[in-house]
Amino acid sequence: MLQLSFVNFKKGSYLVVEGKNTSDRFLIIRDGKVVCRRREEIPGEHQQILGAGDFVGVIPCMAARSQIETVIALTDVSAISVRRDQYPELIERNIPVAMKIIRTFTKQLRLMNETLTKLTLNNVLTDTPEQLFGIAAYYEKVGKPDISVYGYYQYLKACRNGKNFAKARQRFVALKPVTHAVYFEPTKDILRWYPKDTMIFSECQLGTDMFIIQEGKVKITKVVDGNEVTLAVLKKGDIFGEMALLENKPRSASAIAHEDCRVMVVNSENFNQMVTTQAQLVARLTTMFAERLWALYRQIMNSQLENPIHKMIDMLALELEKQRIQTDTDASYQTDLTIADIENMCGIPQNMQGQYIYKFMENSNIKIVDKKIYVKDCLELYKEAAFYRKRKA
Repeated sequence: MLQLSFVNFKKGSYLVVEGKNTSDRFLIIRDGKVVCRRREEIPGEHQQILGAGDFVGVIPCMAARSQIETVIALTDVSAISVRRDQYPELIERNIPVAMKIIRTFTKQLRLMNETLTKLTLNNVLTDTPEQLFGIAAYYEKVGKPDISVYGYYQYLKACRNGKNFAKARQRFVALKPVTHAVYFEPTKDILRWYPKDTMIFSECQLGTDMFIIQEGKVKITKVVDGNEVTLAVLKKGDIFGEMALLENKPRSASAIAHEDCRVMVVNSENFNQMVTTQAQLVARLTTMFAERLWALYRQIMNSQLENPIHKMIDMLALELEKQRIQTDTDASYQTDLTIADIENMCGIPQNMQGQYIYKFMENSNIKIVDKKIYVKDCLELYKEAAFYRKRKA
């Protein structure tokens, strides 16, 4: 039987403290107001005031990470304390609570994606269908016709009177016979198979399908001013595409098969049924969003490092943290990431990537095994990355 506890805080009290590993529960505010602060503020983010019905500490709780902000009571506050292990039972009884958390997370994800893109590539675009042509042209330019042909098709579909319509049609006709792109249009297939380097969906494309990875990996990317930034590399069991389903807005990023992959498709009708009958799915979605938001917060901190090599070291450490690699002394780890993967995650333009490879490899803690990065001492890598972040702060 679900038994929630109630806690009270006096005005000026700390509800949670940034950096503390006290994330096994979150709070639902019943009465009063609090303010959220960070040591390193996210550019463009306004100080957040929360009140009755709002949540405190959900991201670190559901992601099982340390606190990412400090929350202080502006008035006397009464709150409900929810342990992580109580969450599935809570949402079985109250799906609207979980959906409010998930919809809050989707808005935060979209805003943080835009912030990360702006910081990494010094630009951010308003999503319009006309951008589909630029995305397609970028991937053709870098020698990825299986991706670009999909982008040209979506542009032709969305912009019948577009200024680049004739050129897009000519490029699509030329590329289509020699590419391996699949699923230009939605189908009723519950399972889909995508070959490596084919596009599942493009940023700025309309769509209402969500996907669950059954096999392989998927890369989430964004293209701005002729440069690509990798937002995430997802693996088996991960969910993507849910933001368009939940918000009914154009895709905020592209999903590309990072290797041959098989995905399960969930449409809006199936999703609504699953939400009301499968509390575990809602709990999984909440946990996934929390993990993503925590990682985006770290990536935004990474984007503010000025030295490209420091960025790459910190990004590599972040990827290990996301995998929850142990920090025992002398623990080593073979990643499945190339140096190019790390450079793309840091938003380093392709025409500049070559000059950083050798500098990155000068780090005695790193070597290349089968073209992938091998870390000799994970704890040492974490310490080095933390040093760079602390020095910047």
